[in-house]
Amino acid sequence: MGRITGVFNNRTSPALIGFTVAGDPDLPTSIRIARTLIHAGTDILELGVPFSDPVADGPTIQRAGDRALAAGTTPDTVFAIVRDVRGHSDVPIVLLTYFNTVFRRGIEQFYRDARAAGVDGILIADMPVEESGEVLEAAERNAIDQILLVTQTTSDERLRTIAANAGGFLYLVSVLGVTGARTGVPQAAFDLVQRVKAVTGLPVALGFGISTPDQVESCAAHGADGVIVGSAIVDIIGRTIGNPDAMEHELADFIARMKQAAGGSRPL
Repeated sequence: MGRITGVFNNRTSPALIGFTVAGDPDLPTSIRIARTLIHAGTDILELGVPFSDPVADGPTIQRAGDRALAAGTTPDTVFAIVRDVRGHSDVPIVLLTYFNTVFRRGIEQFYRDARAAGVDGILIADMPVEESGEVLEAAERNAIDQILLVTQTTSDERLRTIAANAGGFLYLVSVLGVTGARTGVPQAAFDLVQRVKAVTGLPVALGFGISTPDQVESCAAHGADGVIVGSAIVDIIGRTIGNPDAMEHELADFIARMKQAAGGSRPL
């Protein structure tokens, strides 16, 4: 059983998936952020690989990616962060990246290096399932779960294809548009949860815009197996750059509150 599957097995509350951009604002601080998120209660750590044209991301995460790239972050930097985390924790680690980053390194090499570092899952935000054959093969060879996206506009036929090829969990996009904190989770997102659950036994995790404990509670009440929190975390990082102690305190408090809202508790 992989680490991601282990997180979702026999859960009575949604898993909390915390996202941060690897290398933001610099390598030492990024490592500290990753450790803080895990210690505060994140069940799965999602690391964004910074990219120059992140079409799925809103302004908050775009700015974080710019900071990371300005600090010299490369895929090797990301793998170094993963290795550091893996030296302290068995929490599953998922990379969110774009296809050009994988292709430039070489698909097989990227997956081999990811596995060697300790990555459990990879999501390629701009890769359609229809063009995923080589990636899926590399993921299988390297025992990495290939996370795939489902949106509100995904047809039932395409949904079945995605579910048949995905591993770990399905990432459900809760809104139409890019990442970024919202004032609420739309009913359409909850309808999507039920539509996906009708065709697959894979866990489903809602992301894009989830930023408050009330929103987490709503996701839990509507059957989500996981909630993905990104822009709200990245916003804290952006507001506290230059004061790492304040950053750590705010992140730990925020994650603890989100964890409690999901029905879990902060680890001892």
